[in-house]
Amino acid sequence: MADQGDAAHRLDHAATRHLGRPFSLSRAGLQRLVGQGRVSVNGVPATRPAQRLLAGDVVHVDAPQPPLRDAPSAEPLPLSILYEDSVILVVVKPAGMVAHPSAAHRSGTLVNALLWHAGRDPSQPSDWQPRLVQRLDKDTSGLLLVAKSPEAHRALQGRQAQFVKEYVAIVWGRPLPAHGEIRHRLGRDPLDRRRVIVSDGGAAALTRYRVLGRTRGEVRGLSLVRCELVTGRTHQLRVHLAAQGWPIVGDHTYGQVPRTRIPDVGVNRAARTFERQALHAWRLQFAHPRSGRLMHFEAPVPGDMSALLAAAGLGRRLAGTPFGMRD
Repeated sequence: MADQGDAAHRLDHAATRHLGRPFSLSRAGLQRLVGQGRVSVNGVPATRPAQRLLAGDVVHVDAPQPPLRDAPSAEPLPLSILYEDSVILVVVKPAGMVAHPSAAHRSGTLVNALLWHAGRDPSQPSDWQPRLVQRLDKDTSGLLLVAKSPEAHRALQGRQAQFVKEYVAIVWGRPLPAHGEIRHRLGRDPLDRRRVIVSDGGAAALTRYRVLGRTRGEVRGLSLVRCELVTGRTHQLRVHLAAQGWPIVGDHTYGQVPRTRIPDVGVNRAARTFERQALHAWRLQFAHPRSGRLMHFEAPVPGDMSALLAAAGLGRRLAGTPFGMRD
């Protein structure tokens, strides 16, 4: 059924938005199905891919079954493991590594590395399969929690209220007020399902934030922001911060580099040429799925972000910061 994001948009755009990924169906492929009489709107065969939809229209697509995907394979990739027992594992994902295999990334992912690790450790169950409890974008670094069994995964999912997920981001501008909440609802961009937008019809999303430092003088124009991801929507922090007018440095999908330059030439160049979104999953707290014991972990900010923070005079702002955003 066409939702609000599909209203007034082309049939081929809307159908591929909903069916493209699960059925490996491109827009051109959908147009071919229309030409073959295999697409209908409200029970009437569609004749034009450019037909405009109304909210509530029922679209039926006689799509071919998606190709079967091979199970991900084990690969000898480096892993940074902070903690491991027979039930869970906490790792630090580097920026640039995809967390989970997909049609576009069948190898080189964190899951591929975890499968290799699972097969090499004789002290662990030989058949454990990694299940990511949360995910990070390819170019976001930081902490990830992995369950080793369906039972552990279900237990962790059932204790979401006890999760605390804190991130740090380097953003453009001077966020005001210095702390607060961001509650924009989020949904998929109807014109590009890879992007997320602020949408009144989207899912509720909550981010808590606190400014840890702002640059001044010759390096003015940047801020270090600490965020708690209360809900876990796709690209939530990136979209929320950009919507407030504080886009993350290096995030060219959701933010634009400001026209006003940082007076310090070196810092200005470093910020404008930063090669990924300057976002790091910094701290993680959760209840152990078996013992119930509260556990928390911290991953140091990686070298690329540390270098920019040092150049901007923000390098010491994380030291001594207490855990938890409700202080």
